[in-house]
Amino acid sequence: MAVYNVHERLLAAKPSEAGALIDTLSSGNDLLWPREAWPPMEFDRPLQVGAVGGHGVIRYTVAAYVPATWVRFTFTGPRGFHGFHEYAALTVDENHTLLRHTVAMKTHGMARLIWPLAIGPLHDACLEDSLDRAELACTATVAHPAHWSPYVRLLRKLLGSPEPRNNVSHDSRPAA
Repeated sequence: MAVYNVHERLLAAKPSEAGALIDTLSSGNDLLWPREAWPPMEFDRPLQVGAVGGHGVIRYTVAAYVPATWVRFTFTGPRGFHGFHEYAALTVDENHTLLRHTVAMKTHGMARLIWPLAIGPLHDACLEDSLDRAELACTATVAHPAHWSPYVRLLRKLLGSPEPRNNVSHDSRPAA
């Protein structure tokens, strides 16, 4: 099954400011990944080509990286995920940037069921939380915070995921 999944947010921020959020991924000062509510993005070294890691059961390697602009991760797990996901900061004008996250992959075997039934809905919620964090970091507010669907809440409960400690979508701000 082919999967092409895009989440994007227009940010009132200079491309250099919005793009700099990508550079913080998996760092101690990560301003983009919603680690308060989701498994943290972690690598075996700082963000750079060849770094190996992931978040939760989703595993990947940094395949390409242009600081403050774009990072691509190639999936290494779970079994049946063949493709990539990436963040890109796309210039709209000198004061606006489109921050886009894309998943492009083919699923095989059990992944053909797991993606639409569980990982896909969880991914969608996680990425909207990530874009909320980006908007908050760039503008100090979130105009329309994401909210988890009842299905996502059920999946998280079934998986034993803790309630978020501090998440934009749940009436809070990211940890400083």
